[in-house]
Amino acid sequence: MGNLIIYSIGFFSQILFFGRSIIQWFMSEKEKKVLSPTIFWEISLVASIFMLVYGILRNDAAILISQILVYFIYVRNLQLKGKWKTFHLIFRIIILLLPVTILVYIFTGTDYSFATFFKNENNPFFLMIWGIAAQLIFISRFFYQWLYSENKKESILPIGFWIISTIGSSMTLIYGILRLDPVLIAAHSLGIFVYIRNMLIYRNQKSLFDKINNRFLNKLIIFVSRKLNLK
Repeated sequence: MGNLIIYSIGFFSQILFFGRSIIQWFMSEKEKKVLSPTIFWEISLVASIFMLVYGILRNDAAILISQILVYFIYVRNLQLKGKWKTFHLIFRIIILLLPVTILVYIFTGTDYSFATFFKNENNPFFLMIWGIAAQLIFISRFFYQWLYSENKKESILPIGFWIISTIGSSMTLIYGILRLDPVLIAAHSLGIFVYIRNMLIYRNQKSLFDKINNRFLNKLIIFVSRKLNLK
């Protein structure tokens, strides 16, 4: 498969991931508190599928492992939000079986093996270890968020989630730069701002929108808010 198609899949998944963060950030700024909107988890699930495919096509164990580990946490948050049961049963079954089906096909129906990802000549072993460590730290935020939410019996994005996000994203950005991966560079360069901004909202509970006096931007904020069904 050509690099253009592979990168297109990766960029599309990252556009979705970044889009979920922008929506979550926008809604949090509007409400002056950090929110965990349902659409954040819906987009996460779709983006994870595309990123899983991208990791396989790029022979990148760091990406592959991270997506496998967090996929079902997205599902669990949709359950906590009460959204999961609104999906048709067949659709739910497909969602649950899809990552397993992809992996079974890749490792039984093709020449791929798990060792293939660690013998990638374009990705030195020590760099791969750094990448895996970065991804493990980055995705650990979702395990933290999941345990925190289970304790509270509701889907929440606590401040610890954003602290871990910033650390993991910074490490992954370095990995992307060293591997010359435009998908990872673009995604994590933009994402760090959202993570830091959410931490600031936790500390101050003040919105950037309150400081905007531009008439056009204020109208735009109101328009987007209505589209997101914000009050």
